[in-house]
This record gives sequence, C-alpha cells and structure tokens, in this order.
Amino acid sequence: MRDRTFTIYGVRYPEEARFALDAADVHYGGYLPNLQVPSTYAESSVTVHVPRQQYSRQMPGIPTIRVFEALACGIPLVSAPWLDIEHLFREGDFIKVSSCGEMRKALTRLLYAPDEAAELAQRGLETVLQRHTCAHRAAQLSEICEGVLQ
Repeated sequence: MRDRTFTIYGVRYPEEARFALDAADVHYGGYLPNLQVPSTYAESSVTVHVPRQQYSRQMPGIPTIRVFEALACGIPLVSAPWLDIEHLFREGDFIKVSSCGEMRKALTRLLYAPDEAAELAQRGLETVLQRHTCAHRAAQLSEICEGVLQ
C-alpha cells in the first residue's frame, strides 16, 4: 500500500504513538474540525474508526458521531470493535476488526477492490438514510414526548 498516503486525525495521541505513525509513514493531522469532516471523507478512499477507551469502557454500545458521519458520506468504514447493543446498524454496513492484522487485511481489500468498497459504502449509506436521519430523530423525540404526556 505504499502508493497511497495515509492521514490519521484525532486528539490526545501520545508522543510514542505519533512516533509510531511517523515510522509507518502515516501523517498525523491532529484535530479535525467538524466542518471539515465531510470534505475530508469525500477526498478519501476509506476511513478507520478507533473508539476512544472512554467510549468502549464507560459507554459501551454507543458509537461516536464519526461512524454516522462516515456512513452518511458514503465512505467505506473499517472499525475497531464496539458493541452495537441497540442494533443501530446492519451486519455488513461496515467492517469490524479486532486486530492489527485484520485491519491491514480489510484496508488492503477495500483499497484494491473498488467494487467491494463501493458496495460496502452504499450499504452503510442506505442504513443511515433508512434509520438515522434528522426526521427519524424528530419522530423518536415526538414519540417520547407523547409517552411522557400520557
């Protein structure tokens, strides 16, 4: 995959992690403002999601907004594992991996099999459009409010 460039965004990466990224020829982009997320995804072939420890330990089952954003932007997503206890997504909306080896395989597959990557991206986008729009959230809020008022 040396013919590709890789950038990782995020905050609070320890110095040793940034050294490891540099050694792997991965650019560290630091903080990515929310307004730049869609254009960054649009320029990318694939994205990776690694939930922070606080999400995976203290709030299991709750994905970060980045999962929704990536799928809504129609980009293939490879994610470190997290428990989808509310069944927010369908199997096959994105690829879950639990090791560095699995991550490498998934990224290689998606980068060199564009049809498979496009199919994965389309499936994730379909789920967001079917289940996770503002209209869906407004309807859920209305149902909650009606239930409280009864």
